[in-house]
Amino acid sequence: MKYIVNSSPLATLLTQALNSNSPSKHTQIIHAQIIKSAFSSETFILNRLIDTYSKSGLFNDAYKVFDEMPERNVFSWNTVLASLTNTGRLDEARKVFSQMGITDQCSWNSMVSGFGKYDRFKESVEFFVRMHGEGFVLNQYSYGSVLKSCAGLRDVRIGVQVHGSVVKSPYEGDVYMGSALIDMYAKCGNVGCAEKVFDGMSFRNVVTWNSLITCYEQNGPASEAVYVFKKMMDGGFEPDEVTLASVISACATLSDLNLGRELHNRIVKFNKLRDDLVISNALVDMYAKCSKIGEARWIFDTMPLRNIVSETSIISGYAKSANVETARSIFVNMPDRNIVSWNALIAGYTQNGDNETALKLFLKLKQDNVFPTHYTFGNLLGACANLADLRLGQQAHTHVVKHGFKFELGPESDIFVGNSLIDMYVKCGSVEDGKQVFIKMVHRDLVSWNAIIVGFAQNGYGVETIDLFKEMLASGEKPDHVTMIGLLSACSHAGLVDEGRRYFYSMSKEYGVEPMRDHYACIVDLLGRVGCLDEAKNLIDTMPIQPDAVVWGSLLGGCKVHGNMELGKYVAEKLIEIDSNNSGPYVLLSNMYAEQGSWGDVKRVRKVMKQRGVVKQPGCSWIEIQGKFHVFMVKDKRQAKKKEIYSTLRNLFKVMKLFGYVPNARDLEASEEESSDLNTLEPEELDVQTAAQHGSAVPGSGLGAAVLVPIVIESLSRKAHTP
Repeated sequence: MKYIVNSSPLATLLTQALNSNSPSKHTQIIHAQIIKSAFSSETFILNRLIDTYSKSGLFNDAYKVFDEMPERNVFSWNTVLASLTNTGRLDEARKVFSQMGITDQCSWNSMVSGFGKYDRFKESVEFFVRMHGEGFVLNQYSYGSVLKSCAGLRDVRIGVQVHGSVVKSPYEGDVYMGSALIDMYAKCGNVGCAEKVFDGMSFRNVVTWNSLITCYEQNGPASEAVYVFKKMMDGGFEPDEVTLASVISACATLSDLNLGRELHNRIVKFNKLRDDLVISNALVDMYAKCSKIGEARWIFDTMPLRNIVSETSIISGYAKSANVETARSIFVNMPDRNIVSWNALIAGYTQNGDNETALKLFLKLKQDNVFPTHYTFGNLLGACANLADLRLGQQAHTHVVKHGFKFELGPESDIFVGNSLIDMYVKCGSVEDGKQVFIKMVHRDLVSWNAIIVGFAQNGYGVETIDLFKEMLASGEKPDHVTMIGLLSACSHAGLVDEGRRYFYSMSKEYGVEPMRDHYACIVDLLGRVGCLDEAKNLIDTMPIQPDAVVWGSLLGGCKVHGNMELGKYVAEKLIEIDSNNSGPYVLLSNMYAEQGSWGDVKRVRKVMKQRGVVKQPGCSWIEIQGKFHVFMVKDKRQAKKKEIYSTLRNLFKVMKLFGYVPNARDLEASEEESSDLNTLEPEELDVQTAAQHGSAVPGSGLGAAVLVPIVIESLSRKAHTP
């Protein structure tokens, strides 16, 4: 080493060491040679040594060389600063940065990019602002890094300001800068600005096209992602793995199986893409969402490498295809799970009606110390709402409060958790609790307003629903078809005829919502309830769309209430034309005949039902005692305590008979269900069962049998559960 006239050979050796199979070992050997040489204190070679150590992963050695340097320059500081930011030691980097006497463009860029790289986006933007404020020249690296941080923050306001600075810089027409701007606007959800940047670019590359395709795929409409992809292909650009993964995901959203298969065939022809993990995951997801779970499973099984995303996609696919047990089997055998995997399985059970298992999974998730997200709580509250279990819903609400959800907009909006809470409370009949959640929400969206309006309407609060609708309009939120269904339904339940008419006939002109079948069903129901049957019939006859069974059924209900036999027959025939196997219109028509004493017509309707094989679904009721549901169905003899129940009912019947109870023989719908039990029940039992179903009052008691019987059943059940 003593014959070397300068340190260039040592610098060359360091470069070779970095490219060798054992960079750490070779760098330490060369370091020893530098110490023995005449250049052991030279700033240039020590800077190169720091850089090589850092890139070899020996950061402590790099930092030690830096500490022992007799003289440092800006490059020395920048080298150690880059090492710190690249390895995520950001607090140390901040300390080193503050100790620098002189900084340059490279120093500032290291801070902007390093903090952004490790998701400390706010600090990244702050360094960029300070850099600009102190007069340093901003380059592509500065702009590119801060735009990624703006995208991470979902802060379009700062992003627009950076965009303004880019326009004034020499990089306005730069293709990479354009791609970064499109990506920023896309992640901030501003599709319009992303389009404008793309349209204003004079030159585009594959990255540019990918940015816009991904923008549409993530923000919608997914059909635009497919359209841009086709334009890209027409322009002669060759799609890469990012392009294909994004377009396949768009096909999954659109359930476009044909295009998805075309892309799959294209991928098979390219060996380098055939085993790409991201593309394979997208294909599994696409086939699963297109209800082709067999093809999704084939791709999953043939993947040479899988990750959590792969397994979560196939779990979600099986869950959506009602094969939840297979989904759970895959879940149980996953080597690693994250909250997305848990959410997919919980959602699967909720969507398939197994709400109890969904709730048990949530408890297991908590036991395993997995931190739930807003999606988890959305599914949990959905399960509570489906069960109409207020107690469980309140417990879920407690968990929501503990996790600090504020129901506000932001990078990870949690508004829909508040919406789910409202939906749960109103479905459980606790509308005031739902209203309190609504009031306390920091932000509200259209779904929030619809949830509270529909909830109040379903629970019979007609005037209050109209007041909420007026509040919604005053807030600037525009109603949609769901809002109008809730509003019209409220008017119907509350008998607000004039208000219902006014809202129905003005919904298109004033609110821009064209009436659909559901809206017609609501207004027909309203008119039918108050006896305006001819008006309802004329409205149906003038509908611009074909009326369905719901619309005609609403009118038939009105005919039964008001005893309009002639119109009822006509409507029933219309319903039977639409669905001859639905027992509803037959039963309503036969009951109408029974109420008029037309027993020959009753027999005729019943005969037609028998000939056509139409079977009425048995009635069902249930009661919850000590957290357990007890279900009672007509003709169901499986109750464990049936002897005790019927014994109590016989005694109850004797008391009722003393007070003059007489069953309503003309209510054929209830009596028909009991007729098959004549051979197995005593006459007293049959009468009591009839009394229970008819709800006939017991004179002098103030209670109907329908009230007394559940009390009896509850009393018996409580005895059965008493230790």
